[in-house]
Amino acid sequence: MISLKGKIAFVTGASAGFGRACAEIFAAQGCRLLICARRLGRLKSLSESLKKKYRVPVHFFALDVRDREEVLRQVAALPKEWQKIEILVNNAGLSRGLSKLHEGEFNDWEEMIDTNIKGLLYISRAVIPGMVKRGKGHIINIGSIAGHEVYPGGNVYCATKFAVDALTRGMQIDLVDTPVRVSSVDPGMAETEFSLVRFHGDKERAGKVYTGIKPLSARDIAEAVLFCVTRPAHVNIHQLRIMPTAQATATINYRKLS
Repeated sequence: MISLKGKIAFVTGASAGFGRACAEIFAAQGCRLLICARRLGRLKSLSESLKKKYRVPVHFFALDVRDREEVLRQVAALPKEWQKIEILVNNAGLSRGLSKLHEGEFNDWEEMIDTNIKGLLYISRAVIPGMVKRGKGHIINIGSIAGHEVYPGGNVYCATKFAVDALTRGMQIDLVDTPVRVSSVDPGMAETEFSLVRFHGDKERAGKVYTGIKPLSARDIAEAVLFCVTRPAHVNIHQLRIMPTAQATATINYRKLS
């Protein structure tokens, strides 16, 4: 198991869910944390909490990964002591709506495509060259079961996660002649803010997604990410697909309803 102490771990979308859990688990390993998200207040609170609890350096900044110029500017402008990123978790992502394609909202489509695909590309393009130059690094892309099977109403969201799967494979090919590793961690049903975001803040509808089933937690996914990045240098976990025990596929699950 590789020690992560002192390594710089960059987590996007760190204000909640998988990103926040990854920041916490890396802090516990002694990493120096670089975190970004759109919600600056949440990042500040997380930063203060992690520094107090784990005594690790944390650098945070507000960033919308959809903004290419801002992504490139912010990464290039990082203080010198934060530039040698060794772990990148491309976590920023979301789902909007659950409509049939011919009834979908254009704004929802664009937000998913711009965040899940373009955002991942922009961050990766800004960070990976440094990893290649230094001869070390690990990229973990947070995918989804939606990147392996299409479910009713998932159309565009599934398409974006299929793209994440393809981009991960492309990175593995493009970086095979370097020591830089690339993994994807692809969760099934997990209880985070995901459904609340998908249903535009409808708490009742979001809550029904998890009725009668014990879903994955954000911590479960963070532990999988940690497993990937702590393997020996000659080992690369290409893909981890993780499901709740009571979920077999995107649409087949067992719910204990009272």
